[in-house]
Amino acid sequence: MSRSWRAPILPGATVGVLGSGQLGRMFAIAARRMGYRVHTFSPDDDTPTGQVADLEIKASYDDLDAVRRFAQSVSVVTFEFENVSSAATAAAAEFAPARPSGEVLHITQHRRREKTFLRDQGFPVTQFEVVNSLDQLPHAIAELGLPAVLKSAGFGYDGKGQARIHSDTDLAAAYQQAGGGECVLEAFVDFECEFSVVAARALDGGFAHYGAVENEHSNHILDVTTAPASIPAEAARTAIQITRGVLEALDVVGVLCVEFFLERSGRVLINELAPRPHNSGHFTFDACVTSQFEQQLRAICGLSLGSTELLRPAAMANLLGDLWANGEPNWQAVTALPDVKLHLYGKASPRPGRKMGHLTAMAPDAEEAAERVRMARDLLTSR
Repeated sequence: MSRSWRAPILPGATVGVLGSGQLGRMFAIAARRMGYRVHTFSPDDDTPTGQVADLEIKASYDDLDAVRRFAQSVSVVTFEFENVSSAATAAAAEFAPARPSGEVLHITQHRRREKTFLRDQGFPVTQFEVVNSLDQLPHAIAELGLPAVLKSAGFGYDGKGQARIHSDTDLAAAYQQAGGGECVLEAFVDFECEFSVVAARALDGGFAHYGAVENEHSNHILDVTTAPASIPAEAARTAIQITRGVLEALDVVGVLCVEFFLERSGRVLINELAPRPHNSGHFTFDACVTSQFEQQLRAICGLSLGSTELLRPAAMANLLGDLWANGEPNWQAVTALPDVKLHLYGKASPRPGRKMGHLTAMAPDAEEAAERVRMARDLLTSR
């Protein structure tokens, strides 16, 4: 059943979140501050989102009747992560507007669909070949050359479901490492840096962005984000224009992040999309007039977008479960720093590679902010 909702959803209404991780937690904090109620739906309980939501529903995303009941109790449904099935999204949309739409999620949760969409729309993407079997992999390599990166077509994140392929790589092992089944082989990009643009599009088509921010990764997981990015102004302008074009082409209502490569030649290429608030936008919670989480709320509720002004240069550092290897981190040391903000996500069990929280540092310039946030994180393991 297709319906259209255009009236603004005002404070006092209830917002539903499919998913219950740290992105939903920070969204719920922003929503409750503005007077909204928040319900969250996921297969787990005592979740990062559930700890601050008004109501936590534990049920499978495949339980479509439960999804329908959930949607009937809220005024709008949004997503904390993109890997919600099309069937669940459609079930929710029978009773409440789903923003961004199920079609946006359908495209962006699958690498082949995402890259094909971007290429067909004329956006600059890395060269790629679709690989549906091990037998097809040598042909794809012949088309793109080596080195290359083989990625699972669906449900990959933080480097999972990926394999780097060189001339001496065991192709069968790489194919299994990428998950087997449908994969995408991407040409290797000799990049100067990785950066991203987090932006929002309102129900009336209004657009707002947080500028280009620079991202450094460790073991395929985002490690430090610095705002603003130290890239040429022309590259930043190009990336923002591309980001706006992507949101408009997808007809996004909500927040979306576009991750980019800056080639050594100066060319900007899209790496991938995330149709939700993004790890590289966490600094906005402390350093911007309007955080990416409040912006998501404003967009999905049909309100005007808020100012994205950066109050001070900032840097964000992820806190992974590895920091707990030798006991509880030294919270007292880091909270003694007046220009560093601590965010913990309420996850009970730390493990290597698991995102447990983040730090944000602010300073007179971006380089100093990055130095401060790294220093602060180092203090967590000091005794």
